[in-house]
Amino acid sequence: MHDFTPHVTKKRFGQHFLHDKNILSRIVEYVAPRPGERIVEIGPGEGALTLPLLRAAGSLTVIELDRDLIEPLRTRASGVGELTIVHRDVLAVDIGALAAGATIRIVGNLPYNISTPILFHCLEHAGAIRDMHFMLQKEVVERMAAGPGSKTYGRLSVMLQLRCTVEPLFDVPPAAFTPPPKVDSAVVRLVPLPAKKLPQADFDMIDRVVRAAFGQRRKTLSNALKGVATTDEMTAAGIDPRARAEQLPPETFVALARLLS
Repeated sequence: MHDFTPHVTKKRFGQHFLHDKNILSRIVEYVAPRPGERIVEIGPGEGALTLPLLRAAGSLTVIELDRDLIEPLRTRASGVGELTIVHRDVLAVDIGALAAGATIRIVGNLPYNISTPILFHCLEHAGAIRDMHFMLQKEVVERMAAGPGSKTYGRLSVMLQLRCTVEPLFDVPPAAFTPPPKVDSAVVRLVPLPAKKLPQADFDMIDRVVRAAFGQRRKTLSNALKGVATTDEMTAAGIDPRARAEQLPPETFVALARLLS
């Protein structure tokens, strides 16, 4: 039995370590890791999820930025399985390279302060990813899964749903973490869509249109998209220029982006 000094969580890394055994085993059940799969965990922290994943899969790669967590993690994993530690900011890691020609599965209790940039970073490598299971702020999961007409529907909803199926799995209370966050959390599964189901349009153009459309939510699209598309172009794409961004389904933004390209 190793004797560890408790790690002091660091606010700048947005650290909230999951310790609830029931929640941990539910996540592992949903991931259902198998030997031989390439699994990458983002932000392993003290290894509460790392060790059961490693035990089931036999090998695991983790991406951790906090230097103070690395050696304790290595020691805990000793004898459990083959653990590869990448000591870097996940936003600087080439996820496609980790897949090494195969597909990877990603798991993570994401730091809430940078969860959206991490999601977009993973999307850039969606072709190399089989699935993703993330613990996030509940409000973020609601935004990810929101449909047109909902108050929470926005850029994140559109850009994720064009690349993945989004499946909220279950909610997690603050008491499941140390220190407890001030918000509820939720676990979500993202499965990248096969190439044939991806929108046939330039993603940079789609993002430009979506970003502008939701940049000023209260404005009509004829105002929000000024400088990006004319009212004639909107009409040609089947969009009423008097509508607001939250009324449009994701595929309508694709139609406009295709026209503009």
